[in-house]
Amino acid sequence: MLWGIDLGGTKIEGVVLKSADDPQVVVRKRLPTEQEGGYDHILRQIHKLIRQMEREIGSKAEHIGIGTPGIFDPQSKKLKNSNTTCFNGRPFKADLEHIIDMPIVMANDANCFALAEASMGAVKSLNSRPEVVFGVIMGTGVGGGLVVNGKILHGRNGLGGEWGHNFLDESGGQCYCGKIGCVETVISGPATQQYYTRISGKQKDLRDIAAMHASGKDKNASLTINRLTHFFGKAISVVIDIVDPDVVVIGGGVGNIDDLYSDGVASAANFVFNDRLDTLFLKPKLGDSAGVFGAAFLCAH
Repeated sequence: MLWGIDLGGTKIEGVVLKSADDPQVVVRKRLPTEQEGGYDHILRQIHKLIRQMEREIGSKAEHIGIGTPGIFDPQSKKLKNSNTTCFNGRPFKADLEHIIDMPIVMANDANCFALAEASMGAVKSLNSRPEVVFGVIMGTGVGGGLVVNGKILHGRNGLGGEWGHNFLDESGGQCYCGKIGCVETVISGPATQQYYTRISGKQKDLRDIAAMHASGKDKNASLTINRLTHFFGKAISVVIDIVDPDVVVIGGGVGNIDDLYSDGVASAANFVFNDRLDTLFLKPKLGDSAGVFGAAFLCAH
């Protein structure tokens, strides 16, 4: 069986899948993260959830996959770039292994999303099995994960797939990471909404902006969505030129905007170093389940 934990800012979710070949859910449970309790308390919450799942199915885990909001640094063995800030600079993997008394396999949430969609989601339903899958998360932030032949490519610095903090355009302004014009500052959900507010003087939800663009009744909405698709194509073309994935799966709230799959792909075709674009762009199939399923699939290898 495959055991996985998805560690989020507000909830910790656990799942046990029957096997990699037959990924039926055996048990699935949640507990609140309660991050206000601090680092050690969150570790205890994870331990508590694992023990609850073990009692429910009458079997102990031998090892477990953990999806984290940050990146495991393979050199320092500590977590970094986590928006649950109490994890940054802490030896999370070693500390958790000590508490739960079993080995763990770790990856960040974007990598888990990519692995899940490649293993049992949108990519799994294709007739041929692609070798290289790039999973995009476009929501409050922008991240990505790279899966090659069913395995996550972490990289020497643990940064595989982290396209959200590549430089894209100075109009994005200051990023929390300290740089200016990151992909995240230009095409994330909040960045897109802020652009609409800047040019219209009104505050609107991204879904409303997309709907107004589709109706053709708001020129500022159309300017906003056209800007989004233009810069999405420009940003993703860099990934395509470097790793040339067979498939790109677009997750997160911004990924629900249909224009990305038409105008966004057309924009990418204009920027890639080729006379055509054969890359498949797919919508995800697993929704909010992708993180915890991907964490479980970390144990498949």
